[in-house]
Amino acid sequence: MSERSPAPGGLALIEALLNTLDIASGGDLLDTPDGRAPFGLTEDELPGARELRESLRATLLAHAGHPPHREVTPLGDLLAGAPLYLAIDPSDGSASLAPAGDGPLLSRVAAAVAEALVAGTWSRFKACEAVTCHWAYYDRSPAGRGRWCSMQVCGARAKMRRYRAKEP
Repeated sequence: MSERSPAPGGLALIEALLNTLDIASGGDLLDTPDGRAPFGLTEDELPGARELRESLRATLLAHAGHPPHREVTPLGDLLAGAPLYLAIDPSDGSASLAPAGDGPLLSRVAAAVAEALVAGTWSRFKACEAVTCHWAYYDRSPAGRGRWCSMQVCGARAKMRRYRAKEP
């Protein structure tokens, strides 16, 4: 739904995962092999991927100052089981957390969160306030107070609802 540019760095993976679900229509890209392919997911891995997706969504709603959309497993509990290792680049000595093995989705998400924490971008990664949307977006506003994935769609709808509620 968003016309915003993709989230920076590894957050683009998380943004893509969250935005596989269209809450308004109920359509879920993870239901199809083509929708699962970018994440390397098999059909058997879907329950865990969906649990991770909704836990991430609740966290991004919290970044925007909103309560969780539903009860979820805390993100920290899920990421605690992610196999990661400390990768050191021999050319410049830089360090990063990297997924262990072939990089299961949980590990790739954990590495992306760690990267975003170090880069200072994690708290600007949010979920749209609109209850029929909750699309993930990266808040590039100067004050970091963005509320909607799209000002032209979700923001305009919210403002119109407020305006109509004030009419006598």
